[in-house]
Amino acid sequence: MLIFFSILLLIVGFFLYRHWSKSQARQTLLATPLTDHQRRLIEQQVPLIRRLPADLRAKLDGKVNLFLDQVEFHGCDGLEVTEEMELAIAAQASLLLVNSDLWYDHLTTILIYPSAFKSRQRRQDGYVVSEKEIVRTGESWDRGPVILSWSHSKQGAANDHDGQNVVLHEFAHQVDDLSGGTNGVPILSDGQSFAEWERVFLTAYDAHVRAVEHGQHTVIDPYGAVGHEEFFAVSVEVFFEQPRQLKAAVPDVYKQLSKLFRLDPASWDNAKK
Repeated sequence: MLIFFSILLLIVGFFLYRHWSKSQARQTLLATPLTDHQRRLIEQQVPLIRRLPADLRAKLDGKVNLFLDQVEFHGCDGLEVTEEMELAIAAQASLLLVNSDLWYDHLTTILIYPSAFKSRQRRQDGYVVSEKEIVRTGESWDRGPVILSWSHSKQGAANDHDGQNVVLHEFAHQVDDLSGGTNGVPILSDGQSFAEWERVFLTAYDAHVRAVEHGQHTVIDPYGAVGHEEFFAVSVEVFFEQPRQLKAAVPDVYKQLSKLFRLDPASWDNAKK
């Protein structure tokens, strides 16, 4: 019996030490600033980052370090992954959660294609299952991986005022999926009301669908009419790239996203201007 408890204590001690060690390594990464070289590469590739207030820049450095330590990048169709690619994607993914306690704990892999890629889509209607091949610029799987077209990712980051950003879009799906399913309802911040989130987003989604059906101009991309999860993802794109326009057009959606991410990008934009 004594031997059993001794072995049990050793096992428990091992796991406690491993947890402590991982926690210490994580805190070190979060506290480590990026090099000047890395910051320059990020700002060149992702001009949106230049808008960040100084206090958030320090947090972003740590989140980028954590992301790069955790995730492996793989080039597809002969693409050679460069430092610029890794930093650009890591910075945008980290931007979403730069001021949040949430993290992409289960994400370990990013696949990068040179341009748009083919993906098989499976649908089931009753007992009938069908598959078709479609062309995509990005794809987000439950708990990863994230798959990206580099040409579209590069263009989306370079134009930081058009509300079109495939990296932000796909990582919005990853944030959404942290709740256990990609349905447009992520894990909310402390103090946020699920009832209020549901009321705001369902109302805005229904209005968006009607506007798209009538061919009206919308600040949020028409693709958001596909479903609640896509409406959330395209809203996130606009929240970061056209925050003032979103705040003016759909203020309640902006307010909910601002609470969710604990960020106010409309004030960054104003400060820049």
